[in-house]
Amino acid sequence: MEKKRLIIGMSGASGAPITVELLRQLRQYRENAQNISSGAEAIQEIETHLIYTKGAEMTLKQETDCSIEELHRLADVVYDNGNIGAGPASGSYKTLGMIVVPCSMKTVAGIVSGYSDNLLLRAADVTLKERRKLVLVARECPLGTIHLRNLYELSQMGAVVLPPMLSYYNHPQTVEDCTRHIVGKILDQFGIEGQEFHRWTGEE
Repeated sequence: MEKKRLIIGMSGASGAPITVELLRQLRQYRENAQNISSGAEAIQEIETHLIYTKGAEMTLKQETDCSIEELHRLADVVYDNGNIGAGPASGSYKTLGMIVVPCSMKTVAGIVSGYSDNLLLRAADVTLKERRKLVLVARECPLGTIHLRNLYELSQMGAVVLPPMLSYYNHPQTVEDCTRHIVGKILDQFGIEGQEFHRWTGEE
């Protein structure tokens, strides 16, 4: 089965553990897909393409025990953010879409204005122009008027704004539980069931 590319953009906002868990779950999903034979039970095999900023590398070091080398190993393909001639910079480079996680307000401003001075911003621009799914895990608190305006504009352009909001109906016991739930919400946008993702099924 042909692999489907999914671009993961990582900017310098707080939330690096979400990116690590997302890549971990997508790697597990791919391994599961490879273990299932073709036919009625076959599932789509997804290849992760990672782009990260210098700020993201600094945040990863501050917020997690994951090294940049370990982050690279979680992804299938890793790009230099300065290489604006890489595959994701072109609309003819077919992908399922793109997730920017975490998505800083600087990155939001770059996307909404079309200021594509690095590969991450260009890939997001391409995702929008090709009408593919763009999920922005926007991280800021509180949100200022400029942030809200930019996010509103991106929503009007077709982007999915998915802030990493806490949920309590799933009774999280640890920070990791909260992270997995957010990752589950992100993966849901692409029809993938997250690990230990507890859905609301109505009052019992």
